[in-house]
Amino acid sequence: IGLMKMLPNMSVINTCDYNQTKNATIEIAKHYGPVYLRFGRPKVPNFTNKNQKFTLGKGILMKKGKDVTILATGHLVWKSVEAVKILNKQNISAELINIHTIKPLDSKLILQSVLKTKCVVTAEEHMLNGGLGDSIAQLLSRNTPTPLEMVGVDDTFGESGTPRGLMEKYGLT
Repeated sequence: IGLMKMLPNMSVINTCDYNQTKNATIEIAKHYGPVYLRFGRPKVPNFTNKNQKFTLGKGILMKKGKDVTILATGHLVWKSVEAVKILNKQNISAELINIHTIKPLDSKLILQSVLKTKCVVTAEEHMLNGGLGDSIAQLLSRNTPTPLEMVGVDDTFGESGTPRGLMEKYGLT
């Protein structure tokens, strides 16, 4: 993600399940310009609507909330759905946004949410440097400095292993 988003005019997409990947692929075929579509190996439930329209550059508000904004991409969207349920039991109202397009970023949707909740958590199965959290930090610092926590892989080389084992090792579960 980090390498690809540095390229001028490159669109960077990181889908969360089979349905979204299929719909993104169909839309990408209609798009003029370079696109990087990233998807991983972990098995996650197919939880998005199979008929949901994919719009490049537009995040998807999955759940409204008022206490914290969770911005998730890729397979951590599903983990974030689970986290929202846990937070709800603790009387924490989390707003969840599926950021399937990291570049161009849906700044309007993100900033609307952050202005309401006043704090942000990003979630990605990627290095913190160059990933979604990095893009969100840049957006917030330029528009509305906001407390930010990032869930992702710290500065380390990737390793071989099962998707589940690697997700657990890097604290992404």
